Amino acid sequence: MAMTGGDILVETLIDWGVDTIFGIPGDGINGVFEALRNRQDQIRFIQTRHEEVAAFAACAYAKWTGKLGVCLSTSGPGGVHLLNGIYDAKLDGQPVLAITGMQHHDLLDTWTQQDIDLDKLFMDATAYSARIMGPTHVENVVEMACRTALAYRQPTHVTIPVDIQSMPLDKARRSERNIKHHVSNMMARGGQLPDRQQLEQAAAILNQAKKPFILAGRGSIGARAELEAVAERLKAPVGMPLLGKGAIPDRSPYSTGGVGLLGTRASQEALESCDTLLIVGSSFPYIEFYPKPGKARAVQIEIDPKRVGLRYPVEAGLIGDSKRVLAELLPMLKPNDSTDFLDTAQKAMGKWRELMDDRGTRTDMPMKPQVVTHELNKLIDDDAILITDSGTITAWTARHVDMRGDMKFSCSGTLASMACGLPYAIAGAVAYPGRQVVAVIGDGAMAMLMGDLVTLRKYGLDVKIIVIKNNTLGQIKWEQMVFLGNPEYGCELEPVDFVRVAEGCGIRAIRIDDPAKCGTQLREALAMPGACLIEAVVDPNEPPMPPKIEAKQALHLAEALAKGTPNRGKIALTIASDRVRELV
Repeated sequence: MAMTGGDILVETLIDWGVDTIFGIPGDGINGVFEALRNRQDQIRFIQTRHEEVAAFAACAYAKWTGKLGVCLSTSGPGGVHLLNGIYDAKLDGQPVLAITGMQHHDLLDTWTQQDIDLDKLFMDATAYSARIMGPTHVENVVEMACRTALAYRQPTHVTIPVDIQSMPLDKARRSERNIKHHVSNMMARGGQLPDRQQLEQAAAILNQAKKPFILAGRGSIGARAELEAVAERLKAPVGMPLLGKGAIPDRSPYSTGGVGLLGTRASQEALESCDTLLIVGSSFPYIEFYPKPGKARAVQIEIDPKRVGLRYPVEAGLIGDSKRVLAELLPMLKPNDSTDFLDTAQKAMGKWRELMDDRGTRTDMPMKPQVVTHELNKLIDDDAILITDSGTITAWTARHVDMRGDMKFSCSGTLASMACGLPYAIAGAVAYPGRQVVAVIGDGAMAMLMGDLVTLRKYGLDVKIIVIKNNTLGQIKWEQMVFLGNPEYGCELEPVDFVRVAEGCGIRAIRIDDPAKCGTQLREALAMPGACLIEAVVDPNEPPMPPKIEAKQALHLAEALAKGTPNRGKIALTIASDRVRELV
């Protein structure tokens, strides 16, 4: 039987090492699904309940495994639904291939059903977006899409008309120039080594440093030994933006934890006062948290040349993979004779940990959200896959759960999209079925894509979902008050009983609302076989305090309360209590 366009597409994916596809079938993609059905022993299809979940899961699968993540949808609205997850891949630099269907090739652009030019729609979201023109075109286009995604760590997109999916290859005319199998699936790897002159310049700058600080981002993940060796040589504290969490263990003597709004006071003070900054694999976007331009000399290690100097003026740019560049740089670095700067950062980190312990062991009611992640930190496995969604829960997770051992962590970093948590957890459990997978999700985000709780049951995925329930869009609420000085508006949420929702989807669920019982209940839930949802009911008036409170922020908050923010008395009392605990 002759190969069809769909057969060639799937065979090309298999040749490129694709083993998993997330998506939903539809009449615009059924020819590809028939090819998948016939190759179930070679490639796995994971059905989601929403295309957005499929795209997020493909992005997360790429993050967890380093492989090409693939998602699949039907024509028209199915393809539109993929876009948010594809933008997540774009902004976090992940290799993802989106495959969409189209209507019949000779009816396109004539107002036929679901007639959307998806190849054009995806152009901004991807590094390569192409429409397949016939069965003889499939191999060329799909090969290019796979190669581009992996080579540039960016999403790509291929769309294929439904009739071409089922069209036999032997009935398609091939042009004279399109020689059969003229493409290959060989992936060339570059040397990824920095320019020698720039390397020497970088070493000279770092060797003169008295107060060096290392900003270790997502590009430094996998270079733990090299990063700590350089930190030891320079006697430099290491701060990590959110996507860099886990670059070195949070309890490392060099770690000052997170950086920025979700970070630690120790990191912020060290970053503000350093005289030399080594940026390793980071494009941390919050420029206001960097030293003032000219205050510190800077060296940047970056795999993408166009990102060098993007956030801070640098004097040396080292292009290449962080692990290899750090290994090349280390022998050129002289030991720093002074440990004063590192000692100061370590003392500040000790004080920060005491503050976090105090906030995480509160026993007053309503239960504080920090209590949940503080208790989780005691119970989570050393090789767990940890996910956080976007919102105040990001701060609670980043600050209270320590990365150690072989743990993996991720979230929607640069896009900071809500609703990524459940899809990321699905991908983690699919990629590593023997490992503990825990996702911390806010109630606002959980309500967006909660239909895919049933996906956990369908595939028997051992995922624990912790829903922090405060019946408000907390991050937005505090941004309105603290950043703008306005009363909160539009942030209150109608309560959802997530326990009943989870049980309706066929998975176990419990509710935690007492801090005295939180640790015991969490332990029991984590020990349950299979999926489990934990609804943690917490204080809606507990703010995600910044590492350092600026006078402007305090003034804006006061203005917001004076203008009539709902529950302003409770909010003021909660903040006053937190501030007293910080000062005591």
